[in-house]
Amino acid sequence: MKKPDVDWHGPWNALVTPFDAKGGIDEAAYRRNVDLCVGYGLKGLVANGCTGEFWSQTMAERKRVMRLAVEAVRGRSVVLGGAGAVRTEEAIELAQAAKDAGCDGVLMLPPWFVKPSAEDLIAHYQAISDAVDIPMMAYNIPSATGYSLPPELVERLAEIRNVVALKESSQDFNNWYKTFTLCGKRIKVFIGPASKYGVAALRLGSPGYVEANANYWGKPAADLYYRTMDGDMDAALELQATGRKLRDVVDLPGVNIYVSFKAAMNLRGLPGGHPRLPLLTLGGADLDRLRRGLDAEGLLPGKQAAVAE
Repeated sequence: MKKPDVDWHGPWNALVTPFDAKGGIDEAAYRRNVDLCVGYGLKGLVANGCTGEFWSQTMAERKRVMRLAVEAVRGRSVVLGGAGAVRTEEAIELAQAAKDAGCDGVLMLPPWFVKPSAEDLIAHYQAISDAVDIPMMAYNIPSATGYSLPPELVERLAEIRNVVALKESSQDFNNWYKTFTLCGKRIKVFIGPASKYGVAALRLGSPGYVEANANYWGKPAADLYYRTMDGDMDAALELQATGRKLRDVVDLPGVNIYVSFKAAMNLRGLPGGHPRLPLLTLGGADLDRLRRGLDAEGLLPGKQAAVAE
């Protein structure tokens, strides 16, 4: 594999993993969401990213979900398997499982909780690259890992053979831009929070974004990319403003964001399903608040039919 051969671009979505009321993986709902996402025009899908609640799954389930995504996509978009783990050996095992399942690459979340040094982190990614020949998208999300990947460190990661891309989800646009200017000619520096910065990042040269809002927003989440790239800035900026408002709607105080994503999907007639313990299905006043917010944005009438158009 040569890095220039990996042509990852466009709007991507991190898939939710729908669980049924008993906690089992709802494979039919998963397949339905994949079909919807492909229909929206998304160029890439991530199985078991943070939005996919990988932390609630066994190793066997994580491997199954990656294979399920590949089976459901049927070559219609790029598929990355979420292979992050605290133990390097487990990350290697998951990366190999992703390759065996037919994934086009892996999303490699850095080890969380342990806060490795720069040298530790380089060694972690290097070991994975040496063990499994599969393209890797590194992932900067300090809200989940407890530490950030500064641009200078990403520049070193970009030297690793199989690191071909970065999902920059620090919520700091300046960090994305500095990383892009340092590394953008060697790896693909995707923006994470497209609902905040999608248009700006694309206009500055980002190859695309890896968001999760297509799960509950539908086709407009992909249209933001296409309208921007077409130069239809009035439409692009309107979509950007709506995406920002919707993120505020689903980002309920004191509620896990992935629980809110699923509840928003369910309210719209989409296959969100349930979360797994320790996360509870949204209810009560929080669900009412979410329902009112979606209704105020005109997203409840018509439900799924309106989303899939």
